Amino acid sequence: MELTVEKVLQQGVAAHKEGKLQDAERLYRTVLKSQPKHPDANHNLGILVVSLNKANEALPLFKTALESNPNIDQFWLSYIYAHIKEKQFYNAKQVIEQAKTRGVARDKLDNLEAQIAPEIQIESAKSVSPTQQQISSLLELYQSEQLDDAEKLAVSLTKEFPKNPFGWKALGVIFKAMGRKSEAVDANQTAIALAPQDAETYSNLGVTLQELARLEEAEANCRQAIVLKPDYAEAHSNLGNILRDLGRLDEAEVSYNQAITLKPDFAEANYNLGNMLQELGRIDEAELSYNRAIALKPDYAEAHSNLGATLKELRRFDEAEVSCNIAIDLKPEFIEAHSNLGATLRRLGRIDEAEVSYNRAIALKPDYTEAHYNLGVTLQELGRLNEAEANFKKVIALKPDYAEAHRMLALIKKFDAQDEHYLKMLELYLNNNISDEQRCHVNFGLAKACDDLGDFKQAFAHYKEGNALRKKLLNYNIRQDTELFRQIKFNYPQIEQNSLASEKFPKDVAPIFIVGMPRSGTTLVEQIISSHSLVTGAGELPYAAQFGSAITKGLTKVDREALLNFRHKYLTKLKSHSHGKLLVTDKMPQNFRLIGLLAAAFPEAKIIHVKRNPAAVCWGNYKQNFASKNLGYCYALDDIVRYHNLYVNLMAFWTNTLNKRIYDLDYEALTINQEEETRQLIDHLDLDWDENCLSPQNNTRSVATASNLQVREKLYQGSSQQWKKYQPFLNGAFDVLLSPKGGSQPPRKNICT
Repeated sequence: MELTVEKVLQQGVAAHKEGKLQDAERLYRTVLKSQPKHPDANHNLGILVVSLNKANEALPLFKTALESNPNIDQFWLSYIYAHIKEKQFYNAKQVIEQAKTRGVARDKLDNLEAQIAPEIQIESAKSVSPTQQQISSLLELYQSEQLDDAEKLAVSLTKEFPKNPFGWKALGVIFKAMGRKSEAVDANQTAIALAPQDAETYSNLGVTLQELARLEEAEANCRQAIVLKPDYAEAHSNLGNILRDLGRLDEAEVSYNQAITLKPDFAEANYNLGNMLQELGRIDEAELSYNRAIALKPDYAEAHSNLGATLKELRRFDEAEVSCNIAIDLKPEFIEAHSNLGATLRRLGRIDEAEVSYNRAIALKPDYTEAHYNLGVTLQELGRLNEAEANFKKVIALKPDYAEAHRMLALIKKFDAQDEHYLKMLELYLNNNISDEQRCHVNFGLAKACDDLGDFKQAFAHYKEGNALRKKLLNYNIRQDTELFRQIKFNYPQIEQNSLASEKFPKDVAPIFIVGMPRSGTTLVEQIISSHSLVTGAGELPYAAQFGSAITKGLTKVDREALLNFRHKYLTKLKSHSHGKLLVTDKMPQNFRLIGLLAAAFPEAKIIHVKRNPAAVCWGNYKQNFASKNLGYCYALDDIVRYHNLYVNLMAFWTNTLNKRIYDLDYEALTINQEEETRQLIDHLDLDWDENCLSPQNNTRSVATASNLQVREKLYQGSSQQWKKYQPFLNGAFDVLLSPKGGSQPPRKNICT
């Protein structure tokens, strides 16, 4: 056994000499697992750790080496050097005195003693330092959150040792934890005056100033901390947070990455980087950062919660729910995690559970605006508009610049000339200090108000500004969708060759796909169909795109096995929304891009294509600030027209290829001849007639789309002409849609399958 340990140690020494530090560390630690007090392994690992600027971690290693073998000069010298590296000059002097009694080389000890003499003199001039017992007691009180007692002890230390910075530095940390931030600033500044070379105090002061929104001062202090201690990972991470608040996200990313480079096991820096990447819309990278933080710190509740929010953005709702629940298990009173869980449950269609989660967050923090806002959105989807309005008003009362709440409130109310809410939005709009995102939301809210008041010219001006800001925030370019549509058509023949159309599958659950352009009437059609007693309306499900996009783009191998796998994954998810019924609607409008795959993988499925007046559809897209970040084409008139033409072209392609599978339903015809069109639709679905289908406004299911207000009303005619109020301001943008060749859609075909 001894021989094996020595061989491992030799391998570690060899790796160390070759600069393979990770291998050397692993080998040294292997020895210590077998023999924890092995002197050479402890000493060599200490040397390695010091080279990584972690002298504090090396101190116990050198101490163990000395306890095991005090007769090696180098052990003493390394221990002394580590104390000096950590600026523990009194401790270094004490070890030097002990080494002298052991006969360690006198000349080397004298050199080290001379080196620290000036530092000892500076410390002596300040006053006596607190004892280790006092320091330990203060630390224990702080860590156990006995802040009042910790404050008393820290104050007593400042009186007993007025020229020693420790008590003032401790007070800075304690005051910050107590929310007494101005006092924390004063305490840190006193500590800095006493110890102007203490990087940690500068960093602490920077964080406190950040919380006081004194960002330029905060940045200056964190940068000074880095000047004093360039390898101070925490200061780099803190600087990243400040730069993020200043909106300098590229610089923030550099700071976070520098912190991680200096300290690879720094979970908090990975978490902060994830937050910033999420803000930048780099969601996949944010997920990786959160997962790294969790790998380093498995009980990191905040990272689990934000990972859940990221997975929700990625439409991986089941995984998001798991992450949010882990965060809540780790920290039961974690307000943000309850709110994130509510948002995830809402996207899963479990609206009642979402409402419970939001109310839990509000119970924990009654002034938590985010939960009030999300609860308002959920109540709106449930058709409980008075309660939704009350929640949005509560948000605005708590946070007058919550622009998204202003927009949502504007959508569910009717403005008159005396409405004070219009003036509140206008006041926010005129505030030069709001962000582009806030200005975007308030523009859409003001546009709705101006529309209600009949001032269509001003409404259009707000729509135009709001849309331009949204496009800028999304960094959208129409070329990405042009290329996507090209890939879809190019790759379809391979999908068609592997079609499962001839297969016979057990009937467990069957989808009804309702597709079309957003704002074409897909929500209304789902309300009609799901009013039938044998159908469940599942809303806009993400699963077809989640599991099928790679196939349609040609990014993965396409064969029968791939289609069967796609089918299995989709139906497994669909069944969780079925409520025990065989037929389930999926009204994700943009599944029109996946029709070829859906037809190939689901021979039993019905595909309903809802078409509407092109100008009405395009205006409906332009006037809506969609929650999804995947509809970037909506925010410029020329992009919308070009996208609509891509849609028309693709639908013509599907009709020519799959004309027996697609049922075209004309929205305008439905509003004019409601009963006739509805009966034909229900007959096409091979269902017996259900009178409830003529009263979709009575369907009490939640509706999580932009049409959730309209579907609560009786079917009415004329909505497709509303865009004409804005025709004078469009500069002919929609003319191509109205020409016989421009935006025409495929003729309707009522075909039974």
